[in-house]
Amino acid sequence: MTIQQRNTVSVLNATIDALSWDAALNNISGWAAKRESRYVCICNAHSVVTTGFDAAFGQAVAAADLATPDGAPVAWMMRKLGAKDQQRINGPDLMWKYCEQAAQRSESIYLYGGTPETLTILQERLATHFPLLVIAGAYSPPFRALSPAEDEADVAHINSSGAGTVWVSLGCPKQELWMAAHRGRVNAVMVGVGAAFDYHAGTIQRAPVWIQNAGFEWLHRLASEPRRLWRRYLVTNTLFILGAALQLAKR
Repeated sequence: MTIQQRNTVSVLNATIDALSWDAALNNISGWAAKRESRYVCICNAHSVVTTGFDAAFGQAVAAADLATPDGAPVAWMMRKLGAKDQQRINGPDLMWKYCEQAAQRSESIYLYGGTPETLTILQERLATHFPLLVIAGAYSPPFRALSPAEDEADVAHINSSGAGTVWVSLGCPKQELWMAAHRGRVNAVMVGVGAAFDYHAGTIQRAPVWIQNAGFEWLHRLASEPRRLWRRYLVTNTLFILGAALQLAKR
């Protein structure tokens, strides 16, 4: 497997990698094989806009070893900015495709985040679809700041598991900040996948494929959780459209 050199595009304030599905999967697996401490951010329109308003989050995304275009609007913007044929490389599909390949290599993974109930269902579903996949560990941390001792215990458990990748489902921006803080401490590739655990466990219904392909998965999710997500999608999507229009006009 060949690790592709970075080719990035600036979308508003965020630096996003222009690459194919194969390149994304190969880069992660190459790092994982060497147990390198790396992290991957999956960036949708909300993430891109937030990089311009939250300095800590912006630094975490900028310092990532890989930042993929999760949202269809981000991939569209990259194509407009010269990344011809750029596809949307989203968290749930990246996790699923990687687990399929990892099972063929007998490579172990670690699941960090979600609720205990979601993790139980997720592990059962992964075992059903990928019988050879090695799940080296799974942990649902408490929904509060961890003490230094708790954090050290989590790191020790992940490292002793031997997992090449850690799939992190803590939500944005918590997962990005967690990964940035743990690079150099966790001996694996950390990938922040947001709601992927819930999607694959079936605890949150994902949009039909035709809605995903049309670029309206965000609208389906907004309709599913309007009270929690209305500000994220309506406000930040509007800011993304305005920012994208301004960036394209300057070109």
